Amino acid sequence: MATPLKHDTPRKSAYDIIIIGGAIMGSSTAWFLTDNPDFNGTILVIERDPTYEFSGTGHTNSCIRQQFSSALNVQISQFGAEFIQNLPRFMGNDPRVPHLKIQNYGYMYLADTDAFAETLRESHKVQVAAGAATRLMTPDQIKAAYPFYHVDDLTLGSINTVDEGYFDGITVFDWWRKSARERGVEYVANEVAAINRNAAGTRVDSVTLSSGQIIACGQVVNATGTRGAKTARMAGIEIPVEPRKRYTWVFSAETPLDRDLPLTIDPSGVHVRQDGRTTYMAGGHTDDDPAVDFDDFEMDHALWQDHIWPALATRIPAFEAIKVQREWTGHYDMNTLDQNAIIGPHSGVKNFHFLNGFSGHGLQQSPAMGRGMAEWLTYGEYRTLDLSPLGFDRIAAGRPYLEKAII
Repeated sequence: MATPLKHDTPRKSAYDIIIIGGAIMGSSTAWFLTDNPDFNGTILVIERDPTYEFSGTGHTNSCIRQQFSSALNVQISQFGAEFIQNLPRFMGNDPRVPHLKIQNYGYMYLADTDAFAETLRESHKVQVAAGAATRLMTPDQIKAAYPFYHVDDLTLGSINTVDEGYFDGITVFDWWRKSARERGVEYVANEVAAINRNAAGTRVDSVTLSSGQIIACGQVVNATGTRGAKTARMAGIEIPVEPRKRYTWVFSAETPLDRDLPLTIDPSGVHVRQDGRTTYMAGGHTDDDPAVDFDDFEMDHALWQDHIWPALATRIPAFEAIKVQREWTGHYDMNTLDQNAIIGPHSGVKNFHFLNGFSGHGLQQSPAMGRGMAEWLTYGEYRTLDLSPLGFDRIAAGRPYLEKAII
């Protein structure tokens, strides 16, 4: 459990922008606002737990891919890759900012049915059309390139080793926060207890903090991760977002593989990738995958023994003899409608904005999402990449914008 929160008091009684949630999405939005020469307003970021110990950002596996089934998600991650690998340039050539690289071991999707193979082929067309370097591989080609896989049950593979793999997401996050603060963004450790609308219910006038202060606002951004639905409900709005457990294990192998292991998405639902030089990271979830409490991070040890390890050893026989080094439980902020982000304004409460429901791919999408949210807050429109297909209207209509490539 998190330690009791020590409340900070905001310096002002009113702000142009209040961002509820200071993790990766809130901080990305705050920073992109400060980087926009057309925005000159005041920004308050309210974060209930500034240690970020139990946030999705704090539990991230920090990977990026372009293998999505929708062109928009491909483009979102392409900007993410550009931003990550040119961080000093985006940060104004600040000499303190480190140069980051993506470790391009790639993602390897494995299909063991004709139906999933066809899904990979359809997604491949979308990805290539958007400029991704995705390649389809037969089982023989997979075995030739990666001899450690068992491939007899496979029908097709899909891999991209350009701008796909691991990156240092926490460093990006740290620099967004540091730079935003230096540019005047105010961060406070506090929690929103109420969101107060006008008499007509058409806009948010203020938020009430747990410490009692009422802070007026021009616009509000809901960037509260797994608590996104709870925050929206304070404004009288329902969104289909809930916490789902995701388990991670880091392990060593008695016989390490002779080459880098792509982030492999096995048909069993288990995924595994290279972590260190001789360590690997695996992840998965239970079959029933229920919504859980915000503070439920209990580990399921039987899941490793009964499902994860057997799946690993079946796909990669060298992983029969392995030893777990670390393990933890994190949460996805799962959008149960279509496993896609919700971004932009509410249709009725027009100054209440969403950054919710990223369903496990938030970290890699945070540069494009923060940029887009900052554009909307400044101009009332998206000016670089049109994110409107991910808006609230589809939620209200129950009209999924489906993403098939969910891990």
